[in-house]
Amino acid sequence: MQNRLNITKTVRKYSIDQNLVPTGSEFHPGPIPTVNKHGDDVEEYYGDGSVALSSRNFDSYSHQYSVLVVNFYAPWCYWSNRLKPSWENTAKIIRERYDPEMDGRIILGKVDCTEEADLCRRHHIQGYPSIRIFRKGSDVKENQGHHDHESYYGERDTESLVAAMETYVANIPKEVHVLALEDKSNKTVDPAKRPAPLTSGCRIEGFVRVKKVPGSVVISARSGSHSFDPSQINVSHYVTQFSFGKRLSSKMLNELKRLTPYLGGHHDRLAGQSYIVKHGDVNANVTIEHYLQIVKTELVTLRSTKELKLLEEYEYTAHSSLVHSFYVPVVKFHFEPSPMQVLVTEVPKSFSHFITNVCAIIGGVFTVAGILDSIFHNTLRLVKKVELGKNI
Repeated sequence: MQNRLNITKTVRKYSIDQNLVPTGSEFHPGPIPTVNKHGDDVEEYYGDGSVALSSRNFDSYSHQYSVLVVNFYAPWCYWSNRLKPSWENTAKIIRERYDPEMDGRIILGKVDCTEEADLCRRHHIQGYPSIRIFRKGSDVKENQGHHDHESYYGERDTESLVAAMETYVANIPKEVHVLALEDKSNKTVDPAKRPAPLTSGCRIEGFVRVKKVPGSVVISARSGSHSFDPSQINVSHYVTQFSFGKRLSSKMLNELKRLTPYLGGHHDRLAGQSYIVKHGDVNANVTIEHYLQIVKTELVTLRSTKELKLLEEYEYTAHSSLVHSFYVPVVKFHFEPSPMQVLVTEVPKSFSHFITNVCAIIGGVFTVAGILDSIFHNTLRLVKKVELGKNI
């Protein structure tokens, strides 16, 4: 058994809007960061140093401070509990170095996503812990049409976190905070600074090499240092093309159309199918599974006493189902090659066969003509005899 994970070299991803139209160029996430330090070795801490944020005070804090670093967490998450001591210790150190009242260029906050589900959903939080950096009220970065969030993916011990916070505030002059305090009463939330709409998604295209044995292709969210909230993940999708085997050339497609309806009817059964799950408590934690039974079809022709393979394609039948699960929702494509194979042989006819057929046709014409002539001749003789009989 061979298990392959994180197949990205032959797969491309694009951000799309609600009309399935790409909003930018190909998305390159870069290397996946590896977190080795998930927190301090000592899990005890003395008091909270970060600010508890909610839907009521989040916008005011995000506009009041030049940099607001927020830890979106869940109390049930193992990785969130590992981060908690170092996060609170870091918040205390930053408070001492950059007093919120006097300096206030940076402040650390936290959001309990089990209590503030709407706030976390608004910021597209799906995994815990998620550390976001908000600058002037927004954490959105736009890169070639992609709406991305400015996040922290580094080590999670106190020393690493403090060093990262220092880099965030290093280029911000102290006067910026004073101007923000004078103007904070007139601050309003700018919707243009919010993340991409909730109806956005991504388009996945490419190919994956698999063995000719039963297996599965799974599209899922995965991380070695985060816990995902299954209720916030929606795997609804629309299939544009899903086929097996090599992409057919225009010549092969013409050859395929020539043999219709014998071939080509099940080459891409999932194309044009949509599988939509509406977001809500009833439809939460829904995994969509597709079961594909594959049959190989070969088209062979005999020319000059040689066997020549014109076409090799894989047709399949598909059955799909929606499954409620306690785990993170995924999209699964289960495929199973059939032990049977369809073989279509095209045998061209020889010239001698053509001559034989022509002779047979000519002979048939003469035979039919003779029969008609005999019938016509006998009919005339009968008519003449009848006329002679009347005259006598």
